[in-house]
Amino acid sequence: MKKNLAIKVDNISKIYRIGTREQANENFIGAMFEFVRSPLENFRKYRSLYDFSDVEESDGNKDDLSVIWALRDVSFEIPQGEVVGVIGTNGAGKSTLLKILSRITPPTRGEVGIRGRVSSLLEVGTGFHQELTGRDNVYLNGTILGMRKREVDRKFDEIVEFSGVDKFLDTPVKRYSSGMRVRLAFAVAAHLEPEILIIDEVLAVGDATFQQKCMNKMHDVGQQGRTVLFVSHNMAAVTRLCPRAMLLDQGGLVEDGPSDKVVEHYLKTGLGTTSVRSWPDLTDAPGDDVVRLRRVSVATEDGESPESIDIRHSVGLRMEYRVLKAGKVLFPYFIVTNDQGVVVFSTIDQDPEWQGRQRTPGDYVSTAWIPENLLSEGILYVNPVMRAPERRIRHFNEKDAVAFNIVDPAEGDSARGHWTGRLSGVVRPMLRWETEFTPV
Repeated sequence: MKKNLAIKVDNISKIYRIGTREQANENFIGAMFEFVRSPLENFRKYRSLYDFSDVEESDGNKDDLSVIWALRDVSFEIPQGEVVGVIGTNGAGKSTLLKILSRITPPTRGEVGIRGRVSSLLEVGTGFHQELTGRDNVYLNGTILGMRKREVDRKFDEIVEFSGVDKFLDTPVKRYSSGMRVRLAFAVAAHLEPEILIIDEVLAVGDATFQQKCMNKMHDVGQQGRTVLFVSHNMAAVTRLCPRAMLLDQGGLVEDGPSDKVVEHYLKTGLGTTSVRSWPDLTDAPGDDVVRLRRVSVATEDGESPESIDIRHSVGLRMEYRVLKAGKVLFPYFIVTNDQGVVVFSTIDQDPEWQGRQRTPGDYVSTAWIPENLLSEGILYVNPVMRAPERRIRHFNEKDAVAFNIVDPAEGDSARGHWTGRLSGVVRPMLRWETEFTPV
């Protein structure tokens, strides 16, 4: 293992055996025979949980319902001081990978090399003893991480202040809420200065204010030259915190590279969201006998439909529809929401050529252009709607038809400027600033 590497993973695989339905005996003789055979059969089942010599590396066992490959031939290297995001759908193998790196479970095959102390937060209250107080668990976790008491003493006040559980510090952890546990667990994991910090999606347990504190702390940890592995379904957080990301799917490493490119691949391949959706069969398309929706897409000025949009570029929301009945006035508009369900904005067709005019039957394409440096980072969902002048008449309303991801990979020429932390808000306009200086 090279000296500049913090983690080296070489062709690791993790296999589990899952339960299968047992055959029930239909008569007394069969039940007695099964009773005699049970000890030997149970011993075989026990050994099979740890012995996978009968499982081939090839796909020859893909029909074996008793075996599941949580990870399969995964290899990568992480240099010291690098912040890496790990993304993928549920069941892709992310948590299994982190458990192997945290030495919670060994790989079935392959080797893992780690240089430095590892601090991991994979579940709420990981490593906490329920009968001990919060104070005792801080020292217990520090000892597990290989730190001496004076090291924990030096960071103790910072840990307590960050966690916000100072009033309950001498209360047994079993009486903590899930939010209190995760706050204290993250505070311990992040402040005891491990060389490698491993964080799973558990931060979703905390409230919005605490999540922001965690994001800022992980950014500071990365700036200090420590290695961080961060698993999240929040693509904006991954692109903001992690210069590099790895995409897992069905236990395999699909892509490893710059986070904005990996996130775009994740969204474009259908593992995440999609920026284009169409209905080739008009009879199945959203709508009624007046108008039907044919296609919805997210478009750039060059006509492409990427799933990730640079915050410095304009983006168009495009609605293609067919008018079936003449003499109707229509109002196409979009509702855009973020991943928390908050409406970011709504926009209605402002083209003067068609405002208040009756539509002639035929195909129409309406595009709403969003200027650059307006939207904030994160995944946005697009809801195309077609209404009539009468407020209660709605011809179609396709919720979350498409989605796209706003990323801000640059520094200095966007609304972020040279600030590397998070900017809150559902929009991020690049406003004109003026500063006057008077020498004294």
